[in-house]
Amino acid sequence: MEDIIGVFICTGYGIADALDIEALKKVVSDECNVPFCQTIESCEPSDLNKVIEEISNANLNKVVIAGVSARHYDDKLFPKNVQVEKVSLREHVICCQPPNDEDTQMMAEDYLRMYIAKIKEVERPEPIQLDEVIDKSILVVGGGITGLTAAIDSAKAGYHVRLVEKSDRFGGWLAKQHKSIPTKPPYRELEETGVEALVEEVTSHPRIKTYISAKTAKIDGAPGLFDVTLQSSNGSSNGDTLDTFRVGAIIQATGWESVDPRGSLSYGSMDNVIRNIDLEEMVKKQGRITRPSDGREVSRIAFIQCGGSRAKEHHSYCSSICCLTSLKQAMYLREMNTDAKAYIFYEFMRTPGHYEDFYLRVQDDPGVFLTKGDVVDVASQENGDLLLTVDNTMPGKKIQVKVDLIVLAAGMKPNSADGEAIRQLEDAKVASEKGDSEIQRTEAAAKVETLKQHNGTEILNLNYRQGPDLPSLQYGFPDSHFICFPYETRRTGIYTAGSVRQPMDGISSREDAAGAALKAIQCMEMTSRGEAVHPRAGDISYPEFFLQKCTQCKRCTEECPFGVLNEDEKGTPLLQASRCRRCGVCLGACPERIVSFKDYSINIITAMIKAVEIPDEFDEKPRILAFLCENDAFPAMDLMGQHGLSYNPYVRVIPVRCLGSINTVWVTEAISAGYDGIILIGCKYGDDYQCHFITGSELANSRGENIREKLEQMAMENQRVEIHQLQISDYDKLPEIFNKFQEVIEEFGMNPFKGM
Repeated sequence: MEDIIGVFICTGYGIADALDIEALKKVVSDECNVPFCQTIESCEPSDLNKVIEEISNANLNKVVIAGVSARHYDDKLFPKNVQVEKVSLREHVICCQPPNDEDTQMMAEDYLRMYIAKIKEVERPEPIQLDEVIDKSILVVGGGITGLTAAIDSAKAGYHVRLVEKSDRFGGWLAKQHKSIPTKPPYRELEETGVEALVEEVTSHPRIKTYISAKTAKIDGAPGLFDVTLQSSNGSSNGDTLDTFRVGAIIQATGWESVDPRGSLSYGSMDNVIRNIDLEEMVKKQGRITRPSDGREVSRIAFIQCGGSRAKEHHSYCSSICCLTSLKQAMYLREMNTDAKAYIFYEFMRTPGHYEDFYLRVQDDPGVFLTKGDVVDVASQENGDLLLTVDNTMPGKKIQVKVDLIVLAAGMKPNSADGEAIRQLEDAKVASEKGDSEIQRTEAAAKVETLKQHNGTEILNLNYRQGPDLPSLQYGFPDSHFICFPYETRRTGIYTAGSVRQPMDGISSREDAAGAALKAIQCMEMTSRGEAVHPRAGDISYPEFFLQKCTQCKRCTEECPFGVLNEDEKGTPLLQASRCRRCGVCLGACPERIVSFKDYSINIITAMIKAVEIPDEFDEKPRILAFLCENDAFPAMDLMGQHGLSYNPYVRVIPVRCLGSINTVWVTEAISAGYDGIILIGCKYGDDYQCHFITGSELANSRGENIREKLEQMAMENQRVEIHQLQISDYDKLPEIFNKFQEVIEEFGMNPFKGM
């Protein structure tokens, strides 16, 4: 279909007062050879409706609107068969530059040139046509409170569910509890867990098929097309297949296990020092509390918060429910024996939200003694009693307390955690930062990524090139964009919920399960329409590979944050399209430039780079090219403009899907075109990263060495390229970044390639 391009230039919002509109129209018609160019009074729906009429009348299929920020528009207004690009003359030009100034006019004209060049190269994306019909059933792995809730909520929403539990019964830890902490007002009395009724509801629901003593032996495929093989988990070695089936999405609700604080506070060496889960099991089975050493009824218990589980060799995070559990178990003791005494020693007492009311209720009990204090010694008496020495107490002195039993509030760790793998990961992280040589640091960094991909647990057994399970964080929790998209893991269509995602109580696990179920449903429905899920939700573009030029270097398969690409036996990438989040990291990774999207490619961005009018060096007007991440840095430009902050008029900005999608060829093309410097601004990376595409910003930083090498090959100073990190709220830092970079460029002088 022939391209018929139209350009609409907005004159409202002060744009016509600050810019020469006739000069802009001449750029469109004379320079860019686009005959259709009209002005509009605003970018509000009433005027955009007129634009849509003109699109229809002139049969336009590609449109550039030069007016306000792209974030202002509702794209649903525009016909689906028309490609629309928006140029922000208001936020990025006139709000930040003096009106009717030569440099302001040049900036506006350059942006018009850039986006017209882009629209000429862009092809309208079409949803990928998969060979098979998308399945819309859900696999839930884990039959505890989270898995049960996810299953029943999904079924009630009309979707079929397969629920798999590795043990011989459903209910998880909640089924092992005597009672639950209060979950409703007035938050004073313990409650029945209700887990038996939930299990009955799930197992009798017509849309839910349940499996016990089963595990996922293998999962192939991608969202909408996951092929699952189940095997028995009861220890049989014959590997018999229990069932095979297809699902559209997966919820991992594999729960938690207790930290083993062996060696802390005499646990493991004294019979009468136990964990909170041991006490819970005792009360559930016996209905009373006795000493393991001699079976004697207990009348004095010391509860020690954090119970050694926050020691360095275990983990440093709070497990969220340990304090509440100790308060609950102190009530067990007091309800069984009104003369009994409970002592709770803590560093911090954490009872968030309405649970504070429960805390106050226990504080009112005269048989419960709570104090801040460090248990520094535990001594065993001849009769089996234990003598605790507690320092740094609230009374301000060291005290000693004699008890029958010590209960350690041992913390939670995810069932996805493997201790040895986590220790190896930590060692590799240290080596990557403190290695003796660049080679050692690079090798250690590669090992970090490998260990992140596979933590040794093999729960899901995914047939992914990057490992059989979800990539994990420092303590074994699955890696995700925790701040913005907590359910989204690094495996599209697989969602974590409950305590495998983060420590949480039962009611939070139920809420988490509902959230994960909704995400799974959303993923299946969007996948069936060929759309991406977060963060580019609704995007129908997808990467295309010109495999005739592929050298099997494996960079794309190794660097993809989401495990989209498998490999054949030669190392050729095999696209699993519905896994893709459309970040473009594969495009940035490929040295042969064989990866492209219909609306985002090497050629498209190169056309934008070359469209800028580069002044002669004698004009003393440098040009700086800025690649900004579309998720934080580019929206920060909008905020900068809305706050009226001025920035360097010599900067030209191109938004990119992710900093990790930047191919080094764009840098060399820019230098060859005469730009005096290139600046890359992406999201924060590291342990507290905020990159929407997980590792994209970090990859761009590591690729910086390649860029610097390219510059040295061109006999250019490598300081002409800078990489920065920015979050959207740091919009006020952008002017300083741009201005300081211009000072660096001025030190080196103009690009010698200028004008060549």
